[in-house]
Amino acid sequence: MLTAVLAGCGAMSARWIDAIKTIDGLRLVGLVDVDVERARACAERHGLGDATIDSDLGAMLSARRPDILFDVVPPEARREVVLAGLAGGCHVLSEKPMAMRMEDARAMVAAARRHGRLHAVMQNRRYLGDVRRLRRLLASGILGRITSLHADFFIGPHFGGFRENMEHVLLLDMAIHTFDVARYLVGAAPKSVCCFEWEPANSWYRSGSSVAAGFEFADRSIFTYRGSWCAVGLKTSWEANWRIACERGGAIWDGVNAPVAERASGSRDGLFDAVEPVEVPPLDPSDRVGGHLGVIEDFIRAIRNGSEPETRGADNINSLAMALAAAESVGAERRVAISI
Repeated sequence: MLTAVLAGCGAMSARWIDAIKTIDGLRLVGLVDVDVERARACAERHGLGDATIDSDLGAMLSARRPDILFDVVPPEARREVVLAGLAGGCHVLSEKPMAMRMEDARAMVAAARRHGRLHAVMQNRRYLGDVRRLRRLLASGILGRITSLHADFFIGPHFGGFRENMEHVLLLDMAIHTFDVARYLVGAAPKSVCCFEWEPANSWYRSGSSVAAGFEFADRSIFTYRGSWCAVGLKTSWEANWRIACERGGAIWDGVNAPVAERASGSRDGLFDAVEPVEVPPLDPSDRVGGHLGVIEDFIRAIRNGSEPETRGADNINSLAMALAAAESVGAERRVAISI
């Protein structure tokens, strides 16, 4: 039996707790929140009446000595929470973004290595079945090398709370999911970015609700992202609308329906290359899927068998670097190199 404490009992915690409760051999023994009444209400709502409630993470870790800390706190508190968990002997799984600054992310990676514990990040989009299928299609080589990827994201959620006051809110709180998927599909390191950010007249955010960015990867493929978190009407899916261009064909995915692909058939149809449909491969038993549950199961599996979770901090820092370099590009008004 592995025991866990969850820190941060806001709205996002519900999805985590629902997943945690389905995993055999994992018991949630404590809830921590700066607002102890919110933690109590969370425990009652999820039937966790025997869980210890506290507003002090250090006291909770000392009292319960859990194996795992689930970190669902707002991003600005992440470094302190993660470092406390690792120092307290916990493996830590964090909500995204991994950090708000690269120095904080580097400190987490170093602390996990120093304490011999796992630290991973909730990048649940790459655990979607259709994302896995796209990766399998692209890796097969049937479409040739990827030349460019393009993602459009237009949604207008009224969250309230910390998001509406976050700096670079779309880049750091949502677009980082899309960036992580792009990095996963390309399979190469991000190299540079040029980004433009603005507030439309109808925006209810303080900073960075709308973004246009272009990334270059080490294999010379290009990724473009266009997004808005204050778009009214005609919304995309939460997973974005994707188009992937390759040497001999391409694929599209709207985030809801199954992805579709075509390739050149080897003949001409007037001005254009004739094309034929390509079957997107089905899921393989080895594919890691399941969204939030998939990430948590992968994390627990890694603890139990001594492997490394796919979204470990030492790798996910590359996705964070994309988002932070994009934010830097906005301020610098120029192309910025991406480095960790």
